[in-house]
Amino acid sequence: MVAPARAESNAALKEQVRQTEIAFAKTMADRNPTAFASFLAAETVFMSGDRALRGATQVAARWKAFFEGAQAPFSWAPETVEVLDSGTLAISSGPVRDPSGKRTGTFNSVWRREPDGNWKIVLDNGCPACNCDTPRN
Repeated sequence: MVAPARAESNAALKEQVRQTEIAFAKTMADRNPTAFASFLAAETVFMSGDRALRGATQVAARWKAFFEGAQAPFSWAPETVEVLDSGTLAISSGPVRDPSGKRTGTFNSVWRREPDGNWKIVLDNGCPACNCDTPRN
């Protein structure tokens, strides 16, 4: 069980998660699948279309192909980060971009603060880019 992080402000915890997400995204830019896997909780679940990838081993194996080649096939960066007042769970969300910088989707990641104080990703789901300003009928 994770002890509440009462000594740290919510703003400080949000910044921890923001920096963790940035470091996680940097693993793709650096072409480092081992570093990528180090951010995954053992029981992580990544949604891939309508299929769930379960566990760090399965996620790392599926994502290995994204690390092949000299150029990353996509990048991501957090726009929004929120942390529970208990300091135990957080969500980060932001754009996914192709190599030219065009937005191709949005990621949504849930992070859990582990007993050692590090944040690990436990849930991840993305969606394709859309024009959210356009009314839907």
